[in-house]
Order: sequence, then structure tokens, then C-alpha cells
Amino acid sequence: MLGENHRTLDREIVVAGLGVHTGQSVRATLTPKETPGVVFIREDLAGSDPIPADLAHVLSTDMGTGLGTSEAHQVLTVEHLLGALFSQGISALTIGLDGPEPPILDGSFRPWIEAIREAGVRDLGIPAPVLTLRRPVHLSLDDGTHYVVAPAQGFILTTTISFPDSKIGTQSGSWTLQPETFESELAPARTFGFRDQADALRSRGRALGSSLENTVVLDGSGVMNPEGLRFPDEFVRHKAADVVGDLSLLGMRMAVHVVAHRPSHAGNIALGRALAEEVRRDPNGEPIVDVVKIMQYLPHRFPMLLVDRITQFETGKRIVGIKNVTINEPFFQGHYPGHPIMPGVLIIEAMAQAGGLLLMDSIEDPEDKVVYFMCLDQVKWRRPVTPGDQLVFEVELLQFRRGICRMRGEAYVAGQLVAEAELMARVVDR
Repeated sequence: MLGENHRTLDREIVVAGLGVHTGQSVRATLTPKETPGVVFIREDLAGSDPIPADLAHVLSTDMGTGLGTSEAHQVLTVEHLLGALFSQGISALTIGLDGPEPPILDGSFRPWIEAIREAGVRDLGIPAPVLTLRRPVHLSLDDGTHYVVAPAQGFILTTTISFPDSKIGTQSGSWTLQPETFESELAPARTFGFRDQADALRSRGRALGSSLENTVVLDGSGVMNPEGLRFPDEFVRHKAADVVGDLSLLGMRMAVHVVAHRPSHAGNIALGRALAEEVRRDPNGEPIVDVVKIMQYLPHRFPMLLVDRITQFETGKRIVGIKNVTINEPFFQGHYPGHPIMPGVLIIEAMAQAGGLLLMDSIEDPEDKVVYFMCLDQVKWRRPVTPGDQLVFEVELLQFRRGICRMRGEAYVAGQLVAEAELMARVVDR
């Protein structure tokens, strides 16, 4: 789905309307971005930092998904806009808002897709990561929400909902999602609510902008909207589209079959985190950089080359590397003979080498550069590493300015955290 590369808009667009929960008028300015990642900027808050559209910045899942760093610095109800962007393969964008939430428009995803089509889409030529699995992932919550995600060739979404209202009841649907499928089958479906819950929602500051122009409202005897429903099963279609919007926060394309039973925003976010953890724990992903190419970038050689392959890479953001620990490692001859344990400093050294590879793709003429590490902070070793273990290093770039960078690294064995550290390094000429 959506092609192999990150995409952005061809030109800036502005969309205006009311926020469904705040009831405030808001303008959303969607600006092309040349590097991967979608970020929100609260333009009404002077000097506010960008809010990345990722799982780490989810603050709330009450009647919608909210992102931010604090209650005062957040954006609400982002799932419709993000779902529309994801469906069209747009994964590089800056979204400026002069209020606390994007406009709800007609309550569906369709107006956003129409705006995207009007602006046009441009390929950045940067490969986008794809979520693939080697085994199913199961998640069940106490409220009866249940998910199964299985390996697949493309993105398949099967959704079931169940409500006591007779107009909804139990509805199910399954879709193989391509941009055109999402646009025609899911995007027109509107958000919905119940008239008898309106006062309670508004008393706690929710649904202040909701109306029959942007919400399908049920009153016990049927649908109140004069035009009726857009699909007989519009309710499950909207819930399915919400799943897409929430899972877009993984920052990856999808090659999986998601089966969602009674999905919710809280459940969707929990599923996204479970999938992110599964990707982190799977050390057997196909290498995108092997040891031969690693040696082209790193000056280290045996016995000090401690990264065997790279399995995940996001330019300027993160890298996942593998080190297979065998009994033939030379350090086992003298480090705890008879009870071999990998030296902790070498675990950090391997983590630093993975970080060096991440930096090499962020600078010009990497073959003429070398990375020197300057300091370590917050270093912790959690568990011993022994022969037969497979170390999985995940390193995230925190800051890179004027040749000096900060990174955070974590090392795992079989999904268990064994070491972590913050690293500072300088990139210099060879």
C-alpha cells in the first residue's frame, strides 16, 4: 500500500472549520516537509515546540486521540486528518493549527482527502519503513476490545463493532486497503454519537462543536440527520477508518492483517504500542545493511567490529542493529573464564557503533568522516549477556547540531532490556 517512499504535499494548503470537541474555529495549514515525519505546531501558542505525530506523544484517548507534551500543549482529535494522510502515503508534513484541534469538517475523512488531492502529492525518494510480522500479535483489553494482527502481503483491515442501539447492533466489514479503497469505502463514513449522551459530554467539555452537520446522531428511534446514512453500515466503516488513523502513529506502512473487535481509541493506541514492541523484539528481520556494507562506513575491524547487520533504519531518526554473541568471541577467553559474560563496555561500544551508522546517513561525504564518542550518561546494565545471545540495539537520534549529536540507545536480548545509555559524539574529518 502507498508505494515504497515517503511522500509530502506538492504545495501548502489551508483548511478551516470548527473543532468537534472545543467548538472553536480553527485553521489548519498543511505545509510540505522534506524530511520524514508528521509534526503539529500550535501556532496560537507563542514559541511552542513541534508535536510529533507518534505513539510517544499520545496524551489522551477520550472521544478521540490527543497528542502533546502537556495538557496545555496538545492537539486533540487528530485521527481523521492522520488517517487521510496515511491513506495517501503522506508521511512528511508540518501541520500548523491556530487552535487546539483540527477542524472536524463533515465528520468524515473525505474532505481531508479532497484537500490532499487538490494540493497534489510528491515523492521524496526516501524509503519508508514497512510493518511486517513473522507471527501473529494478540491484544485483549478488559472492556471486551480484542485485536489480532497477522502477517499479510498488504494492509487488510477487518473490523467488528457491537452497540445496544438497534440502528447499529453488530456490524462487520473487511477491506484490503489501497488509497482508492480507503477513499471510496471508508473515508466518507462520519463520526457518530447518541443524543442522550450529549449533555453529559458537554458538561465535561466534549462535543461542544458537534452538530448534525458533522456527526451522525441517534436518538433511540433512528438517525436524526435528515439525509440519513451514507452506507447502511456507516458506523463500522468509521470505526475502521479510526483504526487506520490511530495506527498511523506507528510511523510505518502496513503489510499486515488487522482484525479489530470492538475497537476504541485507547485500544488502537495500545495495539500500536504492542506492534512497536513486537518489531523491537524481532531480531530476525531481513537485513537492509549487511556486514560488508557496514565495513564501508565504520573503520572498525575484527575483533572490534561489533555490529553484524542493520534490520531497520529511519533517516535521521533511529536504527536497529544486530550483534550475534558466540563463544568464539576473543573477549570470552579472559573475561570470567568458565562463566563467560560479555563485558558491559563492549555492549555499549556495539550500541555506539550502531549509532555511528545512523549518523553516517545524516552527513555529507560519510566516507571522509569518522565518529568520535565524547561522553556517556545514564548508563545501566540490566542483565548479563552470554554466548548464544542475540543483541538487538535500538538507537534514536535526539539532537544533531554543528557536528555534535546526542543519541539514546537500548540493547535487548529476547525482548528483555539488557543495557541502556545516552551517548554524545562528534563527527570529524578522517
